[in-house]
Amino acid sequence: MDILFLFPLKDHHEQRLKEAFPDVNFLFDRKPDDPAIGTSEVIVTYGADLDAAHIEKAEALKWLMVASAGLEQLPQEEISKRGITVTNVRGIHKTPMAESILAHILSGKRGLKRIYEQQASREWSKKTGSRELRGSTALILGPGAIGGEAGRLLQAFGVKTYGCNRSGRKADYMDEMLSFEGLTDVLPEMDFIISVLPSTPETRGLLNKEHFLSMKDTAVFLNFGRGDLYDEQHLIDALNEGRPAAAVLDVFETEPLPEDHPFWGMDQVTVSPHASSLSGKYVDRSLDIFIPNLKLWLEGKAGDMDNLIDTERGY
Repeated sequence: MDILFLFPLKDHHEQRLKEAFPDVNFLFDRKPDDPAIGTSEVIVTYGADLDAAHIEKAEALKWLMVASAGLEQLPQEEISKRGITVTNVRGIHKTPMAESILAHILSGKRGLKRIYEQQASREWSKKTGSRELRGSTALILGPGAIGGEAGRLLQAFGVKTYGCNRSGRKADYMDEMLSFEGLTDVLPEMDFIISVLPSTPETRGLLNKEHFLSMKDTAVFLNFGRGDLYDEQHLIDALNEGRPAAAVLDVFETEPLPEDHPFWGMDQVTVSPHASSLSGKYVDRSLDIFIPNLKLWLEGKAGDMDNLIDTERGY
């Protein structure tokens, strides 16, 4: 059986796979136009490099392993029509992303930006604007693996956490839960509004200018999910009107963020280059999901694999 990897692996990762599956023919660091795409039963990809034409050429493809959480860049309609099994690596981002979220929040609360600026200018001043995080409130849009870990860390700092998802169903490390319909009621009470939502038909354009303007003039909005959650001009307008007070953005409508984009020049905006999930353990954690799933696949137990995706729903 051929398994095609559309990205490079380090030598020790390749060796790990070969030792675990000596009878499998792994094809590492290939391109989507490689002829092997037509003979490979399994393709492992980050997702952005495959289009509908590639899926059509992948005549032997039965399982698509996406080494990322997002699927919006895949030709989902063509994949669904073919009945191709899709899995992803949902959950591996929770540690680095939750740590990134907390780092930005603590940096703002403890005045670290001001402290760094003072060091650069050799200025000794205790006027850093430092405040305590304890006693704050945080709304987490998408309290799944990443949102739940962020909630756990925030609770450890004495923050009351509110989780918000499509149904309002209970989620771990959330003190209270609400559905998308209840957003308007709670936004005025939140100190931090954190989105880790994926891109789905239900989440695209979920927030509008009225949502932003209903936030406190001291609130901080953080988007670590997807850039199509709102129209960026709506956020720009709201920030210029003073609500919310600031935004920390790791994802954008267009990436890389264009050099002439207003966000670059806004003091109240922190631009992060979609880097919150980066970690030296990314591939190791991906293989920790892929290897057990491949064992199940070879045993004919595809239905028992972890992180199976409903391509019609997008998650």
